Amino acid sequence: MSVPAIILSVFQIIVSLVLIVVVLMQSSDQQGLSGTIAGGAETFFGKNKGRTIDAVLKKWTAVIAAIFIILSVILSMFIR
Repeated sequence: MSVPAIILSVFQIIVSLVLIVVVLMQSSDQQGLSGTIAGGAETFFGKNKGRTIDAVLKKWTAVIAAIFIILSVILSMFIR
């Protein structure tokens, strides 16, 4: 393996560990049928719903997942 591939591999391991931690920090959404109905109304009418810790964690999960996918594609090009 070349030096850039090793550096990217180490960075991908770090990103994957961060992704695991961020996903595990999120709260569970399984509250049954009543939680689904009430949760939908709460997200529709809630003013500060985008500022909660769950919303921030969901945004970070999407960003870190995108970084992980991009790194995986780049690493697959190096390994060929």
